[in-house]
Amino acid sequence: MWIRVAAFYGLFGVLLGAFGAHGLRERVEAAQLASWHTAVNYQLFHSVALLALALFATATSRPLGAAPWLFAIGTALFSGSIYLLVLTPWRWLGPLTPLGGFLLIAGWASLLLLARND
Repeated sequence: MWIRVAAFYGLFGVLLGAFGAHGLRERVEAAQLASWHTAVNYQLFHSVALLALALFATATSRPLGAAPWLFAIGTALFSGSIYLLVLTPWRWLGPLTPLGGFLLIAGWASLLLLARND
């Protein structure tokens, strides 16, 4: 399952990055474009982390704990809210961005705990 999630996030990270670079450049302010770029970077970084976790689990048959869930949900909230904040007037989504960031941090902490058990 996590390989599919990683592939989905990677695929759409590249597509959304291209859209930002080519489709939004003339339509949004520079600060919004910078936010878009941050969202794409976080999405792509965490798609690679999810892929690495999936491959680790496949190779070792070890359970992954909460890390992939935290990465997946955190990425959806962090990057997803930024994409929507750039594209829509829905300012009520703003609090989702730091919540997503907190979940990403928790995912890395969970991964640290997983590594501690080695």
